[in-house]
Amino acid sequence: MSITIEQRRQHRLMTIEKSLAKRHRKETRFRRVGLAAVTTGMALVIILFASILARGVPAFWQSTVYTDVYFDPEVIQLDEKPRREDGETQLAFDERYGAWLTQASLVNWQSLIDSAMEDALGVDVESRQLRDLRALLASGERFALRDQFIEKPSLLGQTVEVKLLASANVDVWIKGNIDRSLPDARQQLSPQTREWADRLSDEGIIENAFSTSLFLNTDSRSSPASAGLAGAFMGSLFMMMVVILLSVPIGVASAVYLEEFAPQNRLTDLIEININNLAAVPSIVFGLLGASIFIGYIGLPLSAPIVGGLVLTLMTLPTIIITTRASLRSIPPSIRQAALGIGASKVQTVFHHVLPLALPGILTGSILGIAQALGETAPLLLIGMNAFVANVPGTPLEQSTALPVQIYLWQGNELRNFFEARTSAAIIVLLGLMLSLNALAIWLRKKFETRW
Repeated sequence: MSITIEQRRQHRLMTIEKSLAKRHRKETRFRRVGLAAVTTGMALVIILFASILARGVPAFWQSTVYTDVYFDPEVIQLDEKPRREDGETQLAFDERYGAWLTQASLVNWQSLIDSAMEDALGVDVESRQLRDLRALLASGERFALRDQFIEKPSLLGQTVEVKLLASANVDVWIKGNIDRSLPDARQQLSPQTREWADRLSDEGIIENAFSTSLFLNTDSRSSPASAGLAGAFMGSLFMMMVVILLSVPIGVASAVYLEEFAPQNRLTDLIEININNLAAVPSIVFGLLGASIFIGYIGLPLSAPIVGGLVLTLMTLPTIIITTRASLRSIPPSIRQAALGIGASKVQTVFHHVLPLALPGILTGSILGIAQALGETAPLLLIGMNAFVANVPGTPLEQSTALPVQIYLWQGNELRNFFEARTSAAIIVLLGLMLSLNALAIWLRKKFETRW
């Protein structure tokens, strides 16, 4: 009898050991699969960021010509810059100043640049070679020279070293982003322009300098080399202001009401289902809604940041409501019971005890929703924010574009050799803003986190 019991005990032990060994093997496999998944995801993210950085970082430096320009009084035949006189009305002064600006715009600033480039090259350029000479610089640099003189009229009669942006084709040529062995018929620059560009580069007159124009200029079709992100950045900033001012208060208030005050009935159940469904609706649908209601029915201006902000607010609201309700649910019921037990009202319980404890999660969800809205493109295309706008918007009601849309437009530009790198640079700027918002969310969560 004792042998039978011993055998049963040994059999039971062997069964348990086999079961434990099998369980340990499954756990080991699961850990390895999880580690492989995390490693693969991190590797893909690193490859993505490395690819974007490798292409985009060089675009932050642009071929720039450093040369001396003589502000020839024989060319710049302007009256003295107007100053407001005593007793003169603002309207009268604006008229005189506007006339002076018109007179300044009629000056042949391009001739000053041509003379400066001839001196830099040490050649006398014939009229038939002017086109080759002017191909060295961005076409908009004559306006930059004009603005520099308007800012400082005392330059008249002086020789000053100025920075002039090289043209997009010259930038591509000097950086080696085009095959130099291609025949002349397939080159974007003439043989004479290529020769001059190489000579100026060898002499240090053309250098790679940090591109401030990328951040200070608006988009440009006539002068691709001077195209920048200023207009798109301000458009995105105005849109985010609208989103923050509307989506966060409305989303948090809606979540607080639904979670803490609303009765549980079919109507609230229907509202919850629709909120969850709206969170999964493709963003382009919100663009169609915004185009039909805000532009078609209400009559708001086309491609204005306020319309983009309203569309992105509708898209962000479900995310903020869901994350806020999840944060409120994470607060232990004992907090509410204790507050009610000492005589606090329902409103006091929610706003004095529950909300402060849920604030880290609410802030995190709100900022992540705003960061997601910052990178949206599809709904903005449907409300006309892909239009070419050459000015920086001063208010949310003025026409503008946005950073994601600007990236989309540059990606499809026909001058691929130049704008491919500039597109990656714009992506870096956008990612920098999104990562900053995510870092802010983490910092706020740590700052306001409270233990209960």
